[in-house]
Amino acid sequence: MSTMTIRLPDDIANRLKNVAQAQKISVNKLMTAISVQTLAAFDAETRFKVMAAEADVPAALAVLDRLDRETAAQAEP
Repeated sequence: MSTMTIRLPDDIANRLKNVAQAQKISVNKLMTAISVQTLAAFDAETRFKVMAAEADVPAALAVLDRLDRETAAQAEP
């Protein structure tokens, strides 16, 4: 486990303390949860960017066109 010192404006530090208190957890656990959420969002964005860069756009558009046709056919009485 690592120790990290961060500098925050007083108003933000106080708000984080209030959130931790309201959730009945320590500020350390709150910061861990916030960090995990931020890393998960970053990882998801990175994966989507990689997938988009490798995507076969014409094939994807063909799938969407097919789905549009099937949806329209299902909607007909």
